[in-house]
Amino acid sequence: MHPTDSTPAVRIRALRKTYGHRHAVDGLDLDIHRGETFALLGPNGAGKSTTVEILEGYRTRTSGDVAVLGVDPQHGGLDWKARLGIVLQSSGESGQFSVREQLRHFAGFYPHPRDVDEVIAAVGLEQQAGTRIGKLSGGQRRRVDVALGIVGRPELLFLDEPTTGFDPEARREFWGLIRRLKAEGTTIVLTTHYLDEAAQLGDRAGVIVDGRLVDVGPIDELGGAAARVPIVRWRGPDGRLHQERTTEPARLVASLVAGDGAGAAAGTGAGAGTPSEPAELEVIRPSLEDLYLGLVGAEATTAIDAEEARA
Repeated sequence: MHPTDSTPAVRIRALRKTYGHRHAVDGLDLDIHRGETFALLGPNGAGKSTTVEILEGYRTRTSGDVAVLGVDPQHGGLDWKARLGIVLQSSGESGQFSVREQLRHFAGFYPHPRDVDEVIAAVGLEQQAGTRIGKLSGGQRRRVDVALGIVGRPELLFLDEPTTGFDPEARREFWGLIRRLKAEGTTIVLTTHYLDEAAQLGDRAGVIVDGRLVDVGPIDELGGAAARVPIVRWRGPDGRLHQERTTEPARLVASLVAGDGAGAAAGTGAGAGTPSEPAELEVIRPSLEDLYLGLVGAEATTAIDAEEARA
């Protein structure tokens, strides 16, 4: 019996994975909702891959509770595995078979696979369907990996750096495919170093640093309200660069241009009441990359302070 739609697709509580004295994953708590695309972000070595491998059933955990589609991955059988789609960061698929042959072979492992030619069309490989995989370009082989991941009609799809090696056009075509899968109700767990990809595809994101989840939430709320306050930056007549965070950037810009109030006090404009366009004026709204780097940097600073306090 499958869990109801009200239960999370992934439920993680107090997950830990240790190697000797090193904590690869350190007390992770997370729910991933059915039908959402969840982006797992973090620097290399942060614990992303270890976490995902535990969810996929490829790696055992040290402690904690994990349920994926209502099943403990450590005890998931073939029926459970057939409900998953997995696109690894690198593939070891044989290059001796054609695209269509390889997909037909894999489709045979699943109870209700997608139509092979439909999958080939979905990943944009119709012209290469009869070509041996070994003769494909790197980007085309990556599309084969994605095709193999979705041919079983998975309820939950794991994508590990899926667009590595894609050119910009291929990446955007791939994004369209992921949006179509989401529209069909597929739950997607995405790990990527491309933050624009996470922003384009993710409903929510979690940032892992040193095995700990330092923030999680909707993409447009990550980092908290304070981190998303716009910055107004301009250069004054004295040549100095000024900047100010404000929730009312338009009001501040109007004041700067008018040369009164805050603008005059900051040394801009030709004097109170005299309109003047400030040099190099810009309003900066923090991007996902800004927020991500702020979270990772803040966590690294906290870790250093903690280490110094123990010394």
